[in-house]
Amino acid sequence: MATVATQTAVAVPRPTYRPIIHNAVPKDSSMDAIFDPAKHLAFMPPSEVIQMKDIGYPEETGVSPVAVSQPFQLFSHDAVQRMRSEIFKPEIMENCSYRSNIAACQLRGYSPKYASFTYDAWNHPKTLAVISEIAGVDLVPQMNFEIGHINLSVKTEQQTQEELAAIAKQKRAFADDEGISGCPWEDDKPVVGWHTDSYPFVCVLMLSDCTNMVGGETALMTATGKVLKVRGPQMGCAVILQGRYITHQALRALGAQERITSVTSFRPRSPFVRDDTVLTTVRPISDLSELYYEFGEYRLEMLEARISANLKRLRARRRAGKKFETRTFKRFLTEQEEFLKHTNNEVVEDDKVIVGYVEEVKVPDQRVGISNDPPEGLE
Repeated sequence: MATVATQTAVAVPRPTYRPIIHNAVPKDSSMDAIFDPAKHLAFMPPSEVIQMKDIGYPEETGVSPVAVSQPFQLFSHDAVQRMRSEIFKPEIMENCSYRSNIAACQLRGYSPKYASFTYDAWNHPKTLAVISEIAGVDLVPQMNFEIGHINLSVKTEQQTQEELAAIAKQKRAFADDEGISGCPWEDDKPVVGWHTDSYPFVCVLMLSDCTNMVGGETALMTATGKVLKVRGPQMGCAVILQGRYITHQALRALGAQERITSVTSFRPRSPFVRDDTVLTTVRPISDLSELYYEFGEYRLEMLEARISANLKRLRARRRAGKKFETRTFKRFLTEQEEFLKHTNNEVVEDDKVIVGYVEEVKVPDQRVGISNDPPEGLE
């Protein structure tokens, strides 16, 4: 990443558009209710979970053999409305708005300070059990700062109607030529460009009504260079993706006045599982003090647990009169040296961070190869 000197990454001014909040729950005493999994979880298993090997990657590529799930129902309508009500608080729009070269408007770092319901929803053991079961590994939220990251895309009513009219017109043309020219109403322009995530897993939750939406899929780059599209979720539904290890992008949605997605990042709970977290995509769009504090805290906690476990083992062998394992101990020390070096490399000095610039992965135009068909061998 480039190291041009600039100011510390800070929240940008509140977006100039007015968010659509007519579906938000009215602000009353009931909004103070805590997250109740019996009422707010509406889990229905995904129809399919695509494995890393299904898209050409070795299973050991990431921290789990799971690549991505098909959309599945996760939260109830009431839970979604409570989350919407929280993100549209004026203090969040004022203090937690960011933008970058690959995303026009994002809300970050608002939980738990401004959004206790959202925080509780993603930290509840039953929610984590669902996420972990689908991901194939026991997961916890990456950091508080990354709970409920919001991507916002809002259009005027006129723009939406024009898109719907254009889609209808092109669908008729498509039918007239029997599909020879392809699917002209599909728009493969991204709302978030090609990238790999900073964190192992993400859960993308839809917070908008997608009734009239066309597009909005997540495009995945397979190991063979082909592009696979996973359909976008409906309101209250989610998709789980091992995004640290798969290049992907969010395609633009047409025909909907708003598209609001909540992205919560996860990492393995065990401190003994490798952690390849980088801050490349989030450093330029974060309060660096908060980001670095939480990153440093959990990384040092991992190191503490590893050292404690190794010390316990070392002492136990000594009490048992066993010979010191020189090679094993040196290998452990080397691994922790690499762990510390990686941690240090990710904490870039504030004045070397380019605010709002996220390096985009350069991928050749793949539109001809984009398909809704599964990869070979995936039925």
